[in-house]
Amino acid sequence: MLCWSALSILTAMTATAESTPQSVIIHAGEFDRRETPVELQLPAAFAGSRSLIGPAGERIPLQVDAAGRSVFIEPRLAKGASKTYRLDASVSAAPEVQLEKKGALLNASFAGMPILSYQMEAGDVPAGVPEIFRHGAHLHPVFSPSGKIVTGNHPPDHRWHRGIWFAWTRTEFEGRAPDFWNMGKDDGTFSGEVRFDRLDRSWSGPVQGGFTSRHRMIDHTSGTEKDALHETWEVAVFRPLDGAARAFVFDLASTQTCATAAPIKLPKYHYGGLGVRGNAQWDPADKVMMLTSKGDDRKAGDSSKGRWVYLGGEVEGAPTGLAVLIHPNNFRFPQPLRLNPKNPQLCVAPSQDGDWEIAPGGAYVSRYRFVVADGKPDATELDRLWNDYAQPPRVELR
Repeated sequence: MLCWSALSILTAMTATAESTPQSVIIHAGEFDRRETPVELQLPAAFAGSRSLIGPAGERIPLQVDAAGRSVFIEPRLAKGASKTYRLDASVSAAPEVQLEKKGALLNASFAGMPILSYQMEAGDVPAGVPEIFRHGAHLHPVFSPSGKIVTGNHPPDHRWHRGIWFAWTRTEFEGRAPDFWNMGKDDGTFSGEVRFDRLDRSWSGPVQGGFTSRHRMIDHTSGTEKDALHETWEVAVFRPLDGAARAFVFDLASTQTCATAAPIKLPKYHYGGLGVRGNAQWDPADKVMMLTSKGDDRKAGDSSKGRWVYLGGEVEGAPTGLAVLIHPNNFRFPQPLRLNPKNPQLCVAPSQDGDWEIAPGGAYVSRYRFVVADGKPDATELDRLWNDYAQPPRVELR
């Protein structure tokens, strides 16, 4: 199964499922393309690991799932240019992005390099940390191409911070106010939690590996456990870009629906939503670097809005970090940002813009692409990568 955005389907598919295409034509559009993930729809009969043959005879992997949803990585295409590939039925021999379950962890790697781990059920806490802070349903550790860890977990100042996660802080549900963010307090209690429910499936492949899973946001304020929201995660981890592990890239799509006939009301608040906690070596605060797509640092960028946001610093004496690219279809895009002034933590927080709600019968969908790279952040490169994500190349089948 491939991670698939509605925008990509609309821009990529110009042939019907009943046709039998022989070639794929990619149009760069308004931007130069380099190591760009490209999605398209093929007939289900193409399912499997295939190849595309380029104009000079070059062969690149094409990955097709059982529904015909397909993905490849375009090596390079200049602005305004087009390129035609021939569809080839031969199986790609390229190394795969591997997903492997080990206990409560689902690990993603490529050619022996770890990329990230998904903590499903609640994991163990460090020595001396109360069991109330056991948590799952998050990504940690997340690695850079050089093998440095860029996320943090169970930090001393906020034991409930956990790598990359999704939760709401200030809420109203059936007249109560569960807090799904702060899972554990000094008195050993919590009013809400995000709990892993089940892993629907995982997959490996020469272009991407990934998984779909389900979470429960559970209200504890009524004296019993009651589901307030159900969430589905779809995560797609791409093969390293540039072929030399220049960057690790993965997509996260969260879909949240009401678990009852009651809405989840989300009053105006300065954080809650997508959370990212950085490496412990970026603490205290003067050791972390934050940068927004507007060029703002942490102080100027807090409570601003952005298309992307960067979090990084030195790990073992060398700079590294990760950027969150925000999809333009997301609610209240460009989305409000919370850049924590006291620790290496950020949040993409739509509730900053005022009261809103997730209503029964609807779905709250948010999409993010993560770029993890060693070295200092390059704003021009992050803008380019955001363009690839937000305005992908157009594809036609013939």
